[in-house]
Amino acid sequence: MAEAAGAETSLDAIFGGRLKLRQFAAGHRVGADAVLLAAAAGPPARRFVDVGAGVGAVGLSLLQRWPEASGALIELDCDLAALAQDNARLNGLASRAQIAALDVRDARARRDADLADGKADLVVTNPPFFEAGTVRASPDARKARAHVAVGRDGVSALEAWVAASLALLAPGGRFVMIHRADALGAILAAIGRRLGGVALLPIHPKAEQSAHRLLISGAKGSRAPLRIAPPLVLHEASGAFTERAEAIHRGEATIDWPA
Repeated sequence: MAEAAGAETSLDAIFGGRLKLRQFAAGHRVGADAVLLAAAAGPPARRFVDVGAGVGAVGLSLLQRWPEASGALIELDCDLAALAQDNARLNGLASRAQIAALDVRDARARRDADLADGKADLVVTNPPFFEAGTVRASPDARKARAHVAVGRDGVSALEAWVAASLALLAPGGRFVMIHRADALGAILAAIGRRLGGVALLPIHPKAEQSAHRLLISGAKGSRAPLRIAPPLVLHEASGAFTERAEAIHRGEATIDWPA
């Protein structure tokens, strides 16, 4: 980890201690978005790809949950990818985890890493939430990369990210993403006709507050209409987790996508 030589790390655990993660002590760290995305991944998949994997929280948690699965974890930041590799070994999952340090939008880089398009049963992703130029990026370079992405050739960063993620997906495969709720218009534009049976699951901080996150699911090639799933409320008025949210964060429950 050349760039991060000497950077302090911490050893943490999520999902009630089930998954151990080494991550940088400063900058972007694993939080609720990763927990929610992992919980919303749906039924077991034989072959999945975690796009924007960071230190491996989502992908490694799915490998723990699904002992028959193999997963590719794609991460642009080489230092984070190195930590994801360490975390795969730390949790005894290295034999089923392929860690790839590359830009998912680069089709040649995907091929060079033996990540063939059209093969994954599932793609999960927690992309950067903001387009460059729309927000003030963090002075911390790693944190900025996690939160802000740059479009290219007249295509928005989100659309390019979604298109590349769906290229990896097999026909009929499942796509699950977490994003900002106020980005719904951009999300639907990025998906376009690339995905069908799209379901939106709003995440509310508290029952009386507007949704601040969206979970998005769909199937490649489906012609089913868009639907809105029942919402998830994270906190009681007191600030404590709701019973359901607590179970999800402890790894004792998942988020289902009702038909």
